[in-house]
Amino acid sequence: MLEALEVSKVFAGNRALDAVSLRVDPGEIYCLLGANGAGKTTLVNLFLDFLEPTSGEVRINGRSVAEHPTECKRDVAYIPETVMLYGVLSGYENLKYFASLATGERHARETLIGLLKEAGLDPAAADRRVSTYSKGMRQKVGIAIALAKNAKALLLDEPTSGLDPSAANEFGRLMKQASERGVAVLTTTHDLFHAKQTGTRIGIMKQGHLVESLSSEDISHSDLEALYLRHMSA
Repeated sequence: MLEALEVSKVFAGNRALDAVSLRVDPGEIYCLLGANGAGKTTLVNLFLDFLEPTSGEVRINGRSVAEHPTECKRDVAYIPETVMLYGVLSGYENLKYFASLATGERHARETLIGLLKEAGLDPAAADRRVSTYSKGMRQKVGIAIALAKNAKALLLDEPTSGLDPSAANEFGRLMKQASERGVAVLTTTHDLFHAKQTGTRIGIMKQGHLVESLSSEDISHSDLEALYLRHMSA
């Protein structure tokens, strides 16, 4: 579903990505670990067509993002570290607006409220202004927008950063629910515990290289931590 094929990206002589290859199949949650500047966000931005690769190719659902940008955008939803919503609008109104932009369709109120509830938002909060929402509540509206779009793939950039442990755990549960519906999930994180608990596969990036890629079932949390620290100190 999501494929990076020997992808490199150079900014003013700085190689942010160096021949990175990975694949995320439907139903998989691929967690990318790495320090700031490792290239995680750059890779996500290539899938989103925010950037063009210097070499190599990224594909979504078998299509080249460079050659079929519009079709590829229809298949993905993006949730950044901070979901940008209109603070003067309610959660329901934000979802109504962004869902119509994403799908070109009008949705019934009960359908949208149902999506917010499915995303974990208390229906009682649906008509409150988003300016009163916590970060975790904003993230749930972002998930509801992805649900409305019926995206085949989710791209997430540090989605649990700044969330308390309970909210981060709930967000991980929602990611697993998406994967159970066959959605391919690629997420970046600094949180080794979250990666181990949530991911089906884990990648470690360092200075633009994917230095490790493994099944989360094949490694314990303590061994993952040791492996990560070994790569970071090398």
